[in-house]
Amino acid sequence: MYKIVLICALLGMAAAGVSRSSPVSGEDAHAEILKLVSDVRPDGFESNLDTSNGISQVASGDVHGNIHGQFSWVSPEGEHVQVSYVADENGYQPQSNLLPTPPPVPEEIVRALAWIAAHPYQEPQHGQGHH
Repeated sequence: MYKIVLICALLGMAAAGVSRSSPVSGEDAHAEILKLVSDVRPDGFESNLDTSNGISQVASGDVHGNIHGQFSWVSPEGEHVQVSYVADENGYQPQSNLLPTPPPVPEEIVRALAWIAAHPYQEPQHGQGHH
């Protein structure tokens, strides 16, 4: 339920069009809402937002708090930015070709992890009669 309330609050801020913490200028200051759908039901929600300056957001959630969605905009450099996400019992999981990715794991570490998995630690056996 908390996730649904959070998403609705975010939608409200996006629909307001202006963030108090960052000034909006030019075309963004006069962006109009082209489409706004907000359907909140006991079994989940659906939302959809499109603005005249290229901001788009689609999300849906279920009664268990699982949310699937995506949002996109055009950066000041003219690059189309799109993020798809799932928010569920495993946390927030965004996907985008613009998100940073970790470097590859060195081969030595991969081999060490495989060896550790194949040879789990075992407590030493203590013989009876030894003090």
